[in-house]
Amino acid sequence: MLKVGLTGGIGSGKTTVSRIFMLLGIPVFNADIAAKTIMNEDEALKKAIIRHFGTKAYTRGAPDRNYIASLVFENEENLATLNSLVHPAVIQSAKNWMQQQNAPYIIKEAALIFESGSQEELDLVIGVYAPKHLRVQRTMQRDGTDRESVIKRMNNQINEEMKMKLCDFVLYNDEQRLLIPQVLSLHEYLLLQSPKISNQFS
Repeated sequence: MLKVGLTGGIGSGKTTVSRIFMLLGIPVFNADIAAKTIMNEDEALKKAIIRHFGTKAYTRGAPDRNYIASLVFENEENLATLNSLVHPAVIQSAKNWMQQQNAPYIIKEAALIFESGSQEELDLVIGVYAPKHLRVQRTMQRDGTDRESVIKRMNNQINEEMKMKLCDFVLYNDEQRLLIPQVLSLHEYLLLQSPKISNQFS
């Protein structure tokens, strides 16, 4: 089974692309959703986060995301600490999920594939690209936040152009090129590259 990563900066449209792959019958692991679940359910992780960020990090047993965000998005050391706690658990969760799948290929959607080093576990990585002004606009509309907050979050990620150079394929979600035909073309290519499909014709 081919293991494919899907990444891109905030507001690039990763989730939109993931939904298209899901409509094509491809299983998708969403690292952001997994991280939220793990932060809610993993008692050891809860204790570690509270130890580093204080009791206000959790309210009634659930993470206070606004409070945690206020601590990490403007402090590189705090962000690195949070990532060092959460990323290993998410990476292991993805591995467990992959072992349960039976498809020609699977998608792991994650904003921080290269930042977390999880590309080492993947066969290919797809990047979703959108120019900065579109990503800012989309994120402001989606999250109901201001431009300054979005820019701060962007500054905590690898430069978008650099990230795309690290990817094996790039899908352009720039409102200039149609996205669905790009995904369909890549889907056909990935099916041909899949060992599961290849073995059927060998």
